[in-house]
Amino acid sequence: MSRCRLCNSSSNPVSEEIGVCANCLKAKPGAALPFALQTHRKSRSAYHLPETPPHDPQGISCNLCVNECRIPEGELGFCGLRRNQGGKLTGVSAEEGKLSWYYDPLPTNCVADWVCPGGTGSGFPRYAHRPGPERGYKNLAVFFHACTFNCLYCQNWHFRDETLKPRTTPVSRLVSDVDERTSCICYFGGDPAAQLPFSLAASRKALAEKKGKILRICWETNGSMHPSLLDEMIDLALGSGGCIKFDLKAWDENLHKALTGVPNRRTLENFRRAGEKAWTRPDPPLVIASTLLVPGYVEEEEVRSLARFIASINPEIPYSLLAFYPHFYMADLPLVPRYTAEKCLQAAREEGLKNAKIGNIHLLR
Repeated sequence: MSRCRLCNSSSNPVSEEIGVCANCLKAKPGAALPFALQTHRKSRSAYHLPETPPHDPQGISCNLCVNECRIPEGELGFCGLRRNQGGKLTGVSAEEGKLSWYYDPLPTNCVADWVCPGGTGSGFPRYAHRPGPERGYKNLAVFFHACTFNCLYCQNWHFRDETLKPRTTPVSRLVSDVDERTSCICYFGGDPAAQLPFSLAASRKALAEKKGKILRICWETNGSMHPSLLDEMIDLALGSGGCIKFDLKAWDENLHKALTGVPNRRTLENFRRAGEKAWTRPDPPLVIASTLLVPGYVEEEEVRSLARFIASINPEIPYSLLAFYPHFYMADLPLVPRYTAEKCLQAAREEGLKNAKIGNIHLLR
């Protein structure tokens, strides 16, 4: 850990790679943000990914996510998946993607395990007769090898080793592994936002060929997708009994940029868009929110603001506060103190959320 390069404070944890404290990022972003953005550029170039989203006026537009890249000839978009080649976008598509997957027994350890049918047996009529967790069934966990953000504390940073490799996988290959004991498909990563056309196509094909009585479609995402794609996700999740788990990383936009390299405007807009439909199926919940507690950066003040936002949409939306573990470019930060996590939980409840909890309790110190 370090002292803030602007105010010289060390009263709260300061990551050496970010270089500045949360207070300066919020109060003096013009002076503070460049320190963090320099580290983002360094972390991107280390994996030969574009340092910033390209916005060439003569480039080809890609509107799948908040970055809205305009990709110049011969170059890649920010996610590293799409290239302007001869005036056409090439790379992954609705038919082929960059991903891997594995089976996870139910109940699983997903962000929503305390409210979803796979962990509790609650909810949707077609399986409401089954009490308790769905033991014996399994989740097909689908991990995408690209992301629309660049989180400096990324827990799954190794996906970057796969992003630029040429191998792709067809939809049919993934769907062939969905058998009669598969009751959930959960897309995560990286992030599904960079390859949503693929996951939507795979989900529809899997549901059409469904071998068992149960097949829920779920996503865990940073919420940066185009709103029209989110609407398709909502329809599939609602119809199948699945859920959409939004990772709300920070409330303050400048702090969000420092941590992820990307603004949070689209994420918050999309969360509201999905959250306003949560009442149509309260059990199991359509929308779940989570926030990683990052020492010195995402603590009580940020959680309180996020919780107030969530409660203004629907106070029944479940909210999980996740404990930070040192990783990637923020490996110098400590674990979250238990009292800090408890204060954050109290703040979430004070703001009106009726179903908030602390996850990853074993990581607290």
